Amino acid sequence: MPGREGKKYKEVRQKVDRDKNYTLEEALNLLKETSFVQFDESVDIAVRLGVNPRHADQMVRGSVLLPHGTGKETRVLVFAKGEKEKEATNAGADYVGAEDLIEKIAKGWLEFDKAIATPDMMGMVGKIGKTLGPRGLMPNPKVGTVTFNVGDAVGDLKKGKIEFKVDKAGIIHTTTGKRSFEVEKLKENITSLIDALVKLKPSTSKGVYLRGIVLSTTMGPGIKVDPAFTRQIG
Repeated sequence: MPGREGKKYKEVRQKVDRDKNYTLEEALNLLKETSFVQFDESVDIAVRLGVNPRHADQMVRGSVLLPHGTGKETRVLVFAKGEKEKEATNAGADYVGAEDLIEKIAKGWLEFDKAIATPDMMGMVGKIGKTLGPRGLMPNPKVGTVTFNVGDAVGDLKKGKIEFKVDKAGIIHTTTGKRSFEVEKLKENITSLIDALVKLKPSTSKGVYLRGIVLSTTMGPGIKVDPAFTRQIG
């Protein structure tokens, strides 16, 4: 990081002991101390799991409703027809439609953050899978975005439901709120995520499952969290 920002980063980086595993509360307080930018940064988490994602039965994927949300506005699109279209609109979906939306997306429009589809729409939605899939926008039954309960699904996404998926290195990367959140609220959000991960532990995963947790703000340094706090979860 060159220039003035680089200097600030180096200054706050010195406050973090790279070899120490902090308690969750210590890490969150330090996270706030080491923020050096004016905007309200996201609080991100990286959780290293004891899984081999190359094996289909060790692919950890799911979703969780964070009790205090993410602090971000989520633009929700719903592929539905008839009564389900009305239900989605009444629940607060930003965009609702069928062939019209599919055609619009096929032409390059992607002004939304999450997509939901009723099961009967998935044949049509599959036609734009190559556009939606790489961007993480393809509806998926495993995370509750292919459903006839569109009202509940829209409500959950608007309240702060997040999706997560282990990457090739066995790490889950996601956001857990904003720097401006109170420490207690961030703790509850993070604990909810860890709880969801613990419940999804594959039966074929051997040894230590939660191997490492690192918190950071958008621009700030990574802070290691002692996974011991997770022993009371699940």
